[in-house]
Amino acid sequence: MLRRLYDWTIRLSDHPRALWVLAAVSFVESSVFPIPPDVLMIPMILANPRRAWLIATVALVASVLGGLLGYAIGALAYEQLGRPILETLGKDDAMAAFSTRFNDFGFWAVLTAGVTPFPYKVITIMSGWTGMPLATFVATSILARGIRFFLVAALLWKFGAPVRDFIERRLGLMAIVFVVLLFGGFYLVRHL
Repeated sequence: MLRRLYDWTIRLSDHPRALWVLAAVSFVESSVFPIPPDVLMIPMILANPRRAWLIATVALVASVLGGLLGYAIGALAYEQLGRPILETLGKDDAMAAFSTRFNDFGFWAVLTAGVTPFPYKVITIMSGWTGMPLATFVATSILARGIRFFLVAALLWKFGAPVRDFIERRLGLMAIVFVVLLFGGFYLVRHL
């Protein structure tokens, strides 16, 4: 089923209203949809590299707005909607233990989930459920999703089709390396 959903999403990238479809996918991916917007962004940018920055901006804005929906689900309807979504993703068991520590490192959790392949929707719902300050959530979401989408756009704009394989296979690893380096840099600055 997941493969059919992926293939359907790829076909949408050729649609005349692909930007609107990208906005919709980016929005719902931040709270409930399992396919990341990258699968639309990549073929859209390869087809029209001049629009790379517009495509990344649409994904960013829609993703952050969708993140606010996830935040609202966590804050206002966790038991009715949030818990079932997280159970479907297999993340419910870790929720109780994680929630007690979440806001202590909420900025880093949102940043990490926004940049890496970790399901961003888990963090958006958790942020609302645990009462993370909304300003922190929004600012970090903009930073994280901006890094992710504009990095993809920049790589495709600069290198084109040869980088597609790299992005699709190794972006998660590269994002994790980036986050580790970021944490390491902050740690060194703080402790030196």
